Amino acid sequence: MRELTAVAPGRVNLIGDHTDYTGGLVLPMAIDRYTEIRGKRGGDRVHLTSVDEIEPVDIPLDIDRPQDVCPAWGRYVAGVVAEVVAAAPRTQGFRGRITTDIPVAAGLSSSAALEVAVALAIGFEGSALATALLCQRAEQAATGVPCGIMDQLTATSGVAEHALLIDCADLTITPVRVPAEAEIVVLFVTRRTLVGSSYADRVGECAAAERLLGPLRHATVASAARLTDPVLRARALHVTGENRRVLDFADALAAGDLAGAGHLMVASHNSLRDLYGTSTAAMDATVEKLEATPGVYGARMTGGGFGGCVVALTDPGALRHGWVVRAVDGARVLAA
Repeated sequence: MRELTAVAPGRVNLIGDHTDYTGGLVLPMAIDRYTEIRGKRGGDRVHLTSVDEIEPVDIPLDIDRPQDVCPAWGRYVAGVVAEVVAAAPRTQGFRGRITTDIPVAAGLSSSAALEVAVALAIGFEGSALATALLCQRAEQAATGVPCGIMDQLTATSGVAEHALLIDCADLTITPVRVPAEAEIVVLFVTRRTLVGSSYADRVGECAAAERLLGPLRHATVASAARLTDPVLRARALHVTGENRRVLDFADALAAGDLAGAGHLMVASHNSLRDLYGTSTAAMDATVEKLEATPGVYGARMTGGGFGGCVVALTDPGALRHGWVVRAVDGARVLAA
């Protein structure tokens, strides 16, 4: 069997956090940081080593409980293997090595990139959407985190030079060109993990709000404001307001209105801080400092929150620190 390389990009979300699991709107982009798995198919086991991990992952194709696999990073691999084998029982094993330049625990979807790369490496041949849905199920089963679809769908569906306006209700994607005169800069603040965080609590709070309002995807800010429970009201106000900001941001970006887009990013961060409680003091301070920096149009926390990264929209060269990232195409398999 010939050697192959499965490549999956990381993701930065420009606006629209904590809206995907309510069928809302998001606007991420696949970025030029990748997880690669190089090796050969064959046999009845998946054996992977990683340059960043001491312990390898070695599991049978008929893995029964992905959530019990050790080391912990292998649970993502095991979840994908279980889902792929369920979809295609004649799946072959794989032996290979993982490399990545996506920072782990930074909120840039290192786990989704790993999941998608594993699915492609062991031969899953579904569409970009089918691959994303499979990997979402795998992560939920392996970690217990009720994650939305944004990370996996961005990894499979990226479009070079474009962000992706994703409707998480009908799973349609509209590419939105990132203006050539703008830079997207990611700044790492603190490590984070969604496992063990309050992420699941936020999902539950939105579900409780929906039992009173109906789908938040179709609710309005005015209807959310009428909720009497202060916590549910705050969560619903964020989601309904954020969906509107996503649409306005897409329009501003398409029109080259960087100032308008930056203003919406700051409003999004403030909503995540004040209404959703997913920012941190360090992230707030970073955003405030960026807002005061010449050439920075706007900044916000990005990803699930509780730590991670801040993303900024800037003039070229405005920031001397951080990672300048480009929008790239989605995951693929390369022949050796």
